Order: sequence, then structure tokens, then C-alpha cells
Amino acid sequence: MIAASSSCLSSHLTLRRQLRMAVGRKPRFSFASSMATASSSAPILSRESEIELENRKFELLRAVTDTKRGLTATPEQRSSVEETLVSVESFDAGKPVELRLLDGTWRLQYTSAPDVLILLQSAATLPFFEVDQIFQKFECGDQSREGVVRNIVRWSIPRLLEEQEGATLLVSAKFSVVSSRNIYLEFQEIAVENIKISEELQALIAPAILPRSFLSLQILQFIRSFKAQFPVRSSQRRSVGGLYYLSYLDSNMLLGRAVGGGGVFVFTRAQAFI
Repeated sequence: MIAASSSCLSSHLTLRRQLRMAVGRKPRFSFASSMATASSSAPILSRESEIELENRKFELLRAVTDTKRGLTATPEQRSSVEETLVSVESFDAGKPVELRLLDGTWRLQYTSAPDVLILLQSAATLPFFEVDQIFQKFECGDQSREGVVRNIVRWSIPRLLEEQEGATLLVSAKFSVVSSRNIYLEFQEIAVENIKISEELQALIAPAILPRSFLSLQILQFIRSFKAQFPVRSSQRRSVGGLYYLSYLDSNMLLGRAVGGGGVFVFTRAQAFI
């Protein structure tokens, strides 16, 4: 139901090849070539420290590979992930977050956040619900203290919508930097959009046998352009918010912790798509 493990493993193999090309010997893993863009503003690590950091990042990604983004992680696996995650965080401790590096799209590889795991559990148990990729997209622009973050969930309903990317759930929030590593999220809106119905449903609504009626074509167009938006407010009509601690950030990896026991998050850089 959830196609995350193969994607994560593929990313591991690609990144391992990058290290062999960049360093000229056979270390275990590298983000080195991609980190070059950030080197002008970030403290320069020695070659040994840099390779050690890449090794730890690889160990973290390897630790989460067979957990289905945290859904099936055993207590032993969670303990291993936490230990490796802390070792990566130690390389970035105390440094202020750079919105220039944060800007862009990040793919979820692992989480222990209950609200996300409930979503993944639903997809694993309900035959009529599938969850594909989950992303966070930060839009920082030229700002140094604030921006917008969008949590993006691609989901589907078998037979009714296209597989994996049948529709998109979008949770948008404003964020502001409140300390060197903490950002405050103020959630604004939940939206369902980009609905792509399956070929079977299209054939049912508007059969391929011509002529298609004007009404059936209008129904198809309405479904494709449909977008439902809901504001996020508390009972006091205030926006719901929370603190998010960015524990590690470079050009290829983002680690975060929801303050107050909301879980940990492991993201890797993804290509922009919206």
C-alpha cells in the first residue's frame, strides 16, 4: 500500500555513488557534492569530519529503510533510529537555521509523529484508501525570519482515483523563526485538490463511445478542477499552532522534532513539483 521503502533504498544507492565520484575512494556515503553550495556560509568541516558526517547520515537512512516511514518500526528499530539521529544532530548543534537551505521541497522518509502514523496506519488497513508520498515544502523567498510551509500528502482511492497520486491533501501554515533553531507554525488551511479520477470512473461517467454528452464532459471537468478548502481554527477562533525544532539541516537532509513530544521527522531533498 505504501511505496516508500523502495524509493528510499534507491535514494541510498544514488547517494552512495555520489560519494565515490566526489571523494575518489570508497567511503560509505556522501552528500558532499550537493553540500558544496552551502559551504560558503556554513562552517567548513575537515575532510575526515565531512566523511564521518556522511557516514552517519547514510546509517540514519539505512536504519529507516524497512520501517515504512516509521509505521512498522519495532522498539529496537526506533531506538536505533533515535541513536543515529542524535549522532547526526551533533554536527549541527547550536547553529542558527538558514532559510536559504530550508527553502524547497522535502520528502518524508521516517517519522514517529502519532498524527502521521495514524494516516499511514489507515492506508495499511483500509482497502479503499492509499497513501503515497508525503512532503514538506518550505517557501522562504528572500525572508530571513518567516515564510510558508505546506504539508503535502498524495493519496488515492483504488478504482475511483488514479493509483498513488489520485488526489492531494494540502495543509498550509505560516512560520516564523523564534530562536536559532525553533520555528513557530501557525496553521492556516486544509485543502483537497488535484483530483485525478481513474480511467474506469471516467469511462463510467463519460463512455468512450461517441458522442459524449455535454453534461458528462462538464462532470469530468468539475471533478478535475475541484478544490475544497477549510480554514484551521481552534474553538476560540484562533489559528492552531506549535513549535517545530529544526535539529539538523543541510542541502540534502532535514531533521525535525515537534516540540512537546510530537515526534521526530527525517526528510531528504526532493524535486519541486508545485
